Amino acid sequence: MKTEANWKRTADAYTERLILPSDPLSPLWNRENIIFRKAPKWNYIDACMMTAAAMLYDLSGDERLLSFIVRFTDAYVTEEGTIPTLCFGDFNLDNVNGGRTLLWLYKHTGMEKYLAAAESIVRGQLERQPRTPSGGFWHKAVYPGQIWLDGVYMALPFMAEYGLLKGDRDMLADVSAQLENIRRRMRDSSTGLYFHGLDESRREKWADHVTGLSDEFWLRSMGWLSAGLADICGILPDNTAAAEMLAGLLGALSRCMTDEGMLLQLPARSELPGNYPETSGTLLFAYSAVKAARLGIAGEDIKTAGLRAFRAVSEDYISMGTDGVPVLRNICLMAGLGGSPYRDGSAAYYLGETVTENDAKGIAPYLMAYSEIIRA
Repeated sequence: MKTEANWKRTADAYTERLILPSDPLSPLWNRENIIFRKAPKWNYIDACMMTAAAMLYDLSGDERLLSFIVRFTDAYVTEEGTIPTLCFGDFNLDNVNGGRTLLWLYKHTGMEKYLAAAESIVRGQLERQPRTPSGGFWHKAVYPGQIWLDGVYMALPFMAEYGLLKGDRDMLADVSAQLENIRRRMRDSSTGLYFHGLDESRREKWADHVTGLSDEFWLRSMGWLSAGLADICGILPDNTAAAEMLAGLLGALSRCMTDEGMLLQLPARSELPGNYPETSGTLLFAYSAVKAARLGIAGEDIKTAGLRAFRAVSEDYISMGTDGVPVLRNICLMAGLGGSPYRDGSAAYYLGETVTENDAKGIAPYLMAYSEIIRA
């Protein structure tokens, strides 16, 4: 009971000291915007926090959270349902993630502008999203011919929700097709883990010249994949592709856990010097594992592994700051493939990326996992 009380104190402190006081145009959790002095615009990082806040609201009924989500979203969505800072021509799957908040707000407020904004994402981007020869979505326009695992969480749960709302069978079938393609082409049969990226053209320096796959299994990309699969299973209970992929991936990740209950930045490379316990991916695993058990997709062993992971992060990687804001450490700030400066997908690259604290990519999964644990 003491442990659960500590978890609640942490979640409450994040709500009171980080979420509710945040200015929608300069939120306290978006470390990338702060570090790189980015202008505020529609982005997946803030969308992750809105998802977490929505989960907390659904548990508590705290009207302050609903009011905040409305106020935050209204800073980016006009009364006509447009999103001025979202450029559909970027074909950035990350930008689809916020569509889930729009559908959530439409269901909770009945305001048509949120549905109109969600529809604009479908019409303006998803219906025109470039695809690889195998039918997979490009991750972004600047990464032609490439599928990244991250895109599963960023786009497919929204497509599942929107397709269900509209009775769009083609969209729902596309969700399954995207998943089947990723399982067939990006899963490693010997470990059950998934490679971060696939370049079907095999032109990128990071891509294997035969398979087109990147070299490493990056934790957070598999965390996004597992969370996306868990959410799709919650939306579409009969989606066997998502359920089978989720059960297999959770089992594979659980076999990579350290003695303390953490997952490493490169989970299958424990022998590498500098390979460290990474909290955001560990928390995404915890969220997915507990949710999978609640949905009947995984057993008590996976639920226990998820709880163990959440406990390890809570006890060893969170401390209370002097200002009353919890501090979550060991968050990989970002990672990708290609681009400029060029990211070669090597182990040295992933282990050399900036490690930060209290970024939404860690805080949101903490709150998501907490909400799922309480719900279960």
